[in-house]
Amino acid sequence: MFVRAVSMEEGRRLQRISRSSKDPIRLRRAIVVLMSAQGQTVKDITSLMQVGEDYVRDVIHAFNERGFDALDPKWSGGRRPVISERVREHIRLIARTSPADWGVTGFATWSLSKLAEHLIDRHVVPRISRETLRRILREGKVCWQTTTTWKASTDPDFIAKMHRILALYDAPPADGRVICVDEFGPLNLMPRKGKAWRPAGRPRRLRATYNRYGGVMHMLAALDLVTGKISYRIRTRKRWREFLGLLKTLRQRWPEQKLYVVLDNFSPHKHAEVRTWAADHDVELVFLPTYGSWLNWIESEFAALRYFALNGTDHRTHAEQNAAIAAYIRWRNAHAEPKTRFAPESPIRRWTDDPANAA
Repeated sequence: MFVRAVSMEEGRRLQRISRSSKDPIRLRRAIVVLMSAQGQTVKDITSLMQVGEDYVRDVIHAFNERGFDALDPKWSGGRRPVISERVREHIRLIARTSPADWGVTGFATWSLSKLAEHLIDRHVVPRISRETLRRILREGKVCWQTTTTWKASTDPDFIAKMHRILALYDAPPADGRVICVDEFGPLNLMPRKGKAWRPAGRPRRLRATYNRYGGVMHMLAALDLVTGKISYRIRTRKRWREFLGLLKTLRQRWPEQKLYVVLDNFSPHKHAEVRTWAADHDVELVFLPTYGSWLNWIESEFAALRYFALNGTDHRTHAEQNAAIAAYIRWRNAHAEPKTRFAPESPIRRWTDDPANAA
């Protein structure tokens, strides 16, 4: 048997499909029809294409009846899943809980094999492989993650303090300037782990043994939300005297404006001398709630400083390390923009009376 007579235009179309189609099923069917149109028998096509004779006859019959539509595969959706979506969701729920919650003692977390055994023992499914289980969890966006810690704030005024700081971020007072202040450090002289582009299998090596004969230093920094720039100084200590020196520098920089200084509850920040000077020089100290350091906008800047300027380094002197920090701060300030929209989508903005927070 042969395919019906094919016009010249149909022949060109079949040839284009046989050369460029990315669908293997459509490509194979087009070749079968084209070979039949060229006068090759079913037996010849079967031998060349390594397919069954029934397949070749079915393709030819379908093309004779429906034309080029017969070349496109008609997917029926495949076999219905053995495990229903309801059961799959139940499996994901069990995976997100502790084995102890289901009476499985001696285990703090599920392995795939242990979870599969539990599902079979509880008659959730008659049988399930680890690969199927892994696929079900992946489809439900349940993945293997490291456990993190959190602290609940013990500050009875947590909500009021948080709202005060968010208000300063969202609507800075017209009569002043909002500045976030904190200490960064200690700055040790030691090799620091980091990441860098390297040939595969050849990571950068840093010394594993070192001495801390150079002592430590501390960085006192201030983030101006109006410009987004950072001011800092590096000192051997971080007492109230060093902190007060930083405040005096900020006061001299903006002599005509009231300063709203956001800072944590570090004891030097609350020293009597600091409080007295701040009250006398139009500086309002806005303290963060206890265990609420993540509300200080400068914390994210410290994370970037650590990642880009210090991680992966092995400075041997403080002068060398301080120069690296200074170079990064200069680059960062040259690209700084005003700081707006603090955590706009964060759940913290929906808190009302629950002082618990993830630190």
